[in-house]
Amino acid sequence: MHTPADLKYTQSHEWVRIDADGTATIGITFHAQEQLGDIVFVQYPEAGRSLRQGEECGVIESVKAAADMYAPLSGEVIAINDSLDTAPQGINEDAYGAWIFKLKLADPGEVAGLLDAAAYEKVAEADKE
Repeated sequence: MHTPADLKYTQSHEWVRIDADGTATIGITFHAQEQLGDIVFVQYPEAGRSLRQGEECGVIESVKAAADMYAPLSGEVIAINDSLDTAPQGINEDAYGAWIFKLKLADPGEVAGLLDAAAYEKVAEADKE
């Protein structure tokens, strides 16, 4: 399983990249897209929406299932990847390149509570059992 070491992760299979400007870019992990199969629709949070860490904020639908997406951190949605409207399969093609939304963080200290790559790999392995 490919789990980039420069990202942070959640138990619910979102990845987070903290960008140089202090914002967070968010997507779903390779493991999550692998479990879902061919993704056909992404419902993401609207720009301007304030999210609380752990809040349900979207849905990812595939040909075989639908999965809720949760905010890995608290903050305001400042951008969405609307290219997923016409090409949701981009997540299957490159889970770590096809981001879903970006947040302006409300509490940067929350990042410390996210998983590193090694810890996330244990979560993903347990999820397969």
